[in-house]
Amino acid sequence: MKIFLGPAGVPLTSKKSDTVSGIERVAEISLQAMEIEFVRGVKMGNDLANEAGKAAQRLGIKLSVHAPYFINLCNPEKAKDSEKRILDSCERAHHMGAWIVVFHPGYYGKLEKKDALDMVGKSCDGMASVILKNKWNVKLGLETTGKVSQFGTVNEILEICRNNKTCAPVLDWAHLYALHQGKPDYNRILNDVLSSGYKKIHTHFSNINFTERGERNHMTIDHKKPDFAGVAKIILKSAVEEITIISESPMLEKDSLVMKKELEKLGHRF
Repeated sequence: MKIFLGPAGVPLTSKKSDTVSGIERVAEISLQAMEIEFVRGVKMGNDLANEAGKAAQRLGIKLSVHAPYFINLCNPEKAKDSEKRILDSCERAHHMGAWIVVFHPGYYGKLEKKDALDMVGKSCDGMASVILKNKWNVKLGLETTGKVSQFGTVNEILEICRNNKTCAPVLDWAHLYALHQGKPDYNRILNDVLSSGYKKIHTHFSNINFTERGERNHMTIDHKKPDFAGVAKIILKSAVEEITIISESPMLEKDSLVMKKELEKLGHRF
């Protein structure tokens, strides 16, 4: 099993705040992955994306991209602009060699869940056509939700992915913890993803504060909600062939290193 660990964004201990410096810092501290954050907008050109990709390839760092937060494929008035933000992220991801673009599909609003599923599916079909036409080597990564008002249960995302091979599920362990009120069946969830044919999986991890409506905010790993040791044991016992675990903790790379130490304690060798 290959495991890649790293932060969501430039490490806090990076001497500079630019992407290439962040990639270099990830390598310096012996982590293996970094997620490029476009969450406030796609403000990187293709030239810089190429430069970041070359640095990552030289240093052996696995890259992914998180698309902007301002996305709602469940709203007809916002879907077109949302698709553009995702596709702009996909173009940059292709140029930097990032294999997946993560995004939150949207909110149900007044829609029935089935209608929301149809809307997200149609948007993903349209974006997949653009990706294939441009020969971008990238997947659309639909992230599991942590809110009851938001589209993105495991079943919904797997349904989209079954019908569109340009799509891939992204498991956010914290979101799942919040959505299931602290009692997620991680074994079943992971098995559902594996049985759908996904042996290479992209995931996020942090601890999380939540209410009956779901996610409120991410927390550091020491809160043990969820306990990473338990998640790590489930991963290591599974049939996963390759998994990336991106730290969305406020401590970013520090908690990635905590995860690395825990996995090593359980016998994994990087």
